[in-house]
Amino acid sequence: MLAPMQGLTNRGLRDLFARWVQPDTLFTEFMRVAPGETGKRLSATDLQEMAPHEAGIPLVVQLIGHGTGALVQAAHIAQQQGATHINLNLGCPFGRMTTGLTGGGILQQPELLQELIPALRAAVSGSFSVKLRSGHTDPQQIFSLLRLFEDSKVDFLVLHPRTVVQEYEGLADHTITARVVQATGIPVIANGDVRTAVEGLQLLEQTRAAGLMLGRGAIADPLLFQRLRQRVTEQPDRTERAAMLRFYLAALLDRYQGIFCGEQQILGKVKSVFACMDDPAFTRQIKGLKKATSIGKFLDLVQQLA
Repeated sequence: MLAPMQGLTNRGLRDLFARWVQPDTLFTEFMRVAPGETGKRLSATDLQEMAPHEAGIPLVVQLIGHGTGALVQAAHIAQQQGATHINLNLGCPFGRMTTGLTGGGILQQPELLQELIPALRAAVSGSFSVKLRSGHTDPQQIFSLLRLFEDSKVDFLVLHPRTVVQEYEGLADHTITARVVQATGIPVIANGDVRTAVEGLQLLEQTRAAGLMLGRGAIADPLLFQRLRQRVTEQPDRTERAAMLRFYLAALLDRYQGIFCGEQQILGKVKSVFACMDDPAFTRQIKGLKKATSIGKFLDLVQQLA
């Protein structure tokens, strides 16, 4: 699965990945659900992205918000617009995005989930899944929630075994993933710190997870999906990686010119993928790409990658 990453996995990037490396499942960026009394639970932009699939690949619409009524209504709206797969975000660590607890923040008051999870399950006619951290401050919190997820018949869990307060510090503790897999019959998708095919294959073997969700690792190296499928453990050499980057950045730029407005916005969106790239072999070239102030200059530098 390609992870939902705010500001990165927009429809342009998803289209490129779907047609190029073909993840088994795609996720939208999280869609904010407006709370309180309002007739607009979801933005007009988000409504345009509601679909059962993209380029033939299942598309999961991820909702983030608070309040059972608001989230249930948003799920109904999403389905009316064409969505067949709904995911609830209980993992985002970046605090309060509205006036109430959202994302991973809800784990501070897990009693709220006793009403929310069954209500969403009842509202969603297709698949309903939950993406979550292992806990808010306690990494063992996940184990106290499994019975609720099971009783509510959640279709699958995506587990990122860090706490919310950790954000992205330290390492994901996949011993927790393995224990969760053993403790529940719900399929568990392992998420967190998979940057190479070796790491991904080892994680599947060690945890017996039902699958992997790739985030930063896939944004840095889209061909990771193919190497995992083919069980290719050798890392690409510099020539192979340069060819991948030339295609990736040019194809992304082409798509973004049809989605976003203005040269600087387009360049800013393309450059956002560099935040996930830490390949020392291309540090100097990426630094130059980050400084490019025109699409023409950016493309020139892309073609010079070698």
